[in-house]
Amino acid sequence: MLKKQFLKSKPEVKVTFSLPAAVQGETVFLVGDFNAWNETDTPMKKQKDGSFSVTLNLARGMEFQFRYLVNGSEWHNDWEADKYVPNPYSGDNSVVVTTEPEA
Repeated sequence: MLKKQFLKSKPEVKVTFSLPAAVQGETVFLVGDFNAWNETDTPMKKQKDGSFSVTLNLARGMEFQFRYLVNGSEWHNDWEADKYVPNPYSGDNSVVVTTEPEA
């Protein structure tokens, strides 16, 4: 799940990425364009309800592809992403769009 907050003071969007507890992972990392697809750069914090989340500030007016890496071997998409694009590994990547919606 994605939650976005458009910052007034900077050309950035505060995006909270969340993976539901139903995934049942021990470790989850957020991997995507924003961290050069580094599989250990952005760990997600396990919440009391078993879900995982992390918040990043991303540049406004862009699109970023991403996926969740669970337990070091399972790739998951965000099923509430803004859109999906095919990846070269016979699957799709989730996409977060940081363009502010029209008023």
